[in-house]
Amino acid sequence: MLQYPRSNISSENVYVEIPSAYLQKVNNDTIDHEFDTNVAIETSFIEDIQASLLAVSQFIQKGIKEQKSGEFHLAMKSLKDALSLLKLIGNREKQPQVLALLGLVAYSMGDYENTIDYCQQCLLLVKEYPEQKIEMQALSCLGNAYRHLDEYDKAINYLNQDLQITQHLQDQRGQVAALNNLGLVYRACGNFTGAIQYYLQSLIILQALQDKWGEEKVLKNLGNAYYAIENYPQAIAYYERFVILARSLNNHRAASQVLKNLGNACYALGDYLKAIQYYQERLQLAREIGDKQSEEQSLNTLGVAHEAIGEYNQAIAYYEQQLILAQSIQDSRSIAKALASLRVTCIALGDYAKAMQYEQHD
Repeated sequence: MLQYPRSNISSENVYVEIPSAYLQKVNNDTIDHEFDTNVAIETSFIEDIQASLLAVSQFIQKGIKEQKSGEFHLAMKSLKDALSLLKLIGNREKQPQVLALLGLVAYSMGDYENTIDYCQQCLLLVKEYPEQKIEMQALSCLGNAYRHLDEYDKAINYLNQDLQITQHLQDQRGQVAALNNLGLVYRACGNFTGAIQYYLQSLIILQALQDKWGEEKVLKNLGNAYYAIENYPQAIAYYERFVILARSLNNHRAASQVLKNLGNACYALGDYLKAIQYYQERLQLAREIGDKQSEEQSLNTLGVAHEAIGEYNQAIAYYEQQLILAQSIQDSRSIAKALASLRVTCIALGDYAKAMQYEQHD
């Protein structure tokens, strides 16, 4: 069987099996010796159908490969060719899988209107030729597309149907995708408490599956959701688990981003020393991986945190490092930000002459 990825928790692909090629039934009620010439015609017809289905299979495989490599326009062409050929030979049974794939590619391209169109066509045909895993894919893409279009009620309706099928099939990875996608809808409409409940359910399944990459993403989602409702202690707890896991997976850029969130959560709680600790960790990591933007941001947040505890000289030292780095990467916005911070901090120290120097520097 061919396989294609469900659209779900960003880089974790959940694969859905595609049924083998369906062959049209051939009338076998003829009497051989009375239809000698028709036997050759019938055999030729069967061979043509088989050749067409083989070509369809090749188009599908090509489209899947192109979708995985991000060549979405090429994938769309390959899959449209497969669909056209199926329509030409009158094969409706195999069309749902191609339509579901077209919906997935359209979703990958951010073309949500066409995602909906392809997936709705798929669901209509699935009623004639039931295939629950293909139905799952279509429902998932529909739910995600409607989320992007801010039609949350429709998104929730389709994703709940998706979840019910995954539960019926005892498809744990499918459940994770559906639960996570539902969490994204609830988060998008501002219901963070609802989002957290779905994330927690998906986390339990991921831990049972020992899926570390999926667990990493859900831990971040949980941290972000708790941060959004200003439950900083819980946000910190999930962010800390995320950073440990991300480091173990060598996902350094993701760890760097969440170290910033950790520092911000501690800062919001007034725990400035702890915030400084996380900002320092991020600075060190940014330098290790050569991430200049994260390094510049870390220097800025360290300056702010040291200002908060009255260590103005230390704050100035970080702002000056930020200024030098921003100038080296020609980031005009960061240059202006560093200069503004330096002026304010110098004035707080009563060093008006130095503050004027930074004014002139600007």
